[in-house]
Amino acid sequence: MAILILFNLWLGLGHDSLPRDWQVMPVHKSVGLTVLVLALLRLIWRLTHRPTPLPGGLPAGESAAAKLTHYIFYAFMLLVPLSGWIMTSAGNRPLNWFFLFDVPKFAVSKGDAIVGISSEVHELLGYAWIALLVLHVGAALRHHIILKDDVLRRMLG
Repeated sequence: MAILILFNLWLGLGHDSLPRDWQVMPVHKSVGLTVLVLALLRLIWRLTHRPTPLPGGLPAGESAAAKLTHYIFYAFMLLVPLSGWIMTSAGNRPLNWFFLFDVPKFAVSKGDAIVGISSEVHELLGYAWIALLVLHVGAALRHHIILKDDVLRRMLG
């Protein structure tokens, strides 16, 4: 999931500077739909299985920040692709999954308020996601390099 998300953030930010023959936006949309489906499956898994407990001795503030970060990541995994899907539904181009099959569009048009809101949400949450990822990686590295605990190994395992 992390690789798909990072790749899609890169495609979304760089689509104007990447070669047109790369079909960047159709691939971006397909990866986004994939992230949405995987996030729904992951959410179902998380609701039916207890997460691995956080390490003992973690200060209450850090524990709360870790839990909040995970909730925000789940929200972003759902809201960013969903807002992109709504935004794309108002366009003329077909929406398909990796050129294999068409994906149904929502019944919206360019002038609808939900389309404008989705466009803004998609962009703003994309940038917020990058900021949160930087903080998340920084926190993981702090645990690994400075605190020398097993938080990073736990994340990767």
